[in-house]
Amino acid sequence: MLVATDGSQNAKSAACSGIEIAARTGAEVYALYVAATSCCSPLMPESYDWEIGKEGSEATAEIEEMGNAAGVTVNTVLLQGYPAQEILNFAEKNDVDMIVMGTRGKTGIDRFLMGGVTEKVVRNAKAEVLVVREPCP
Repeated sequence: MLVATDGSQNAKSAACSGIEIAARTGAEVYALYVAATSCCSPLMPESYDWEIGKEGSEATAEIEEMGNAAGVTVNTVLLQGYPAQEILNFAEKNDVDMIVMGTRGKTGIDRFLMGGVTEKVVRNAKAEVLVVREPCP
């Protein structure tokens, strides 16, 4: 199972649902954060890249903690590229049978707009895609 995250509350809700399913089925989870290529310009200061890496590490670590609490193995993965394409490529290369995502991500000037990403993944994934919109209990 692949749980895609951008660190938003909606992505955390999706992760919670994914971990619940993994706990019931014995699935192993990949927690994937993709730093969007469009935000990682050579003109940006190095500290910006570091901040993106830190954000991704924190977002995937939260999913890992959820998994540990539920007895689920979680592998954290940080990638850089076009989020939808990286999610699709990773899922295919790793023979993922389910992708879990939120309906929307961060807004405004934030880097990763999950809404458009989710739509692209739903339309193009070979695996099943679970889109979560409600907060996890």
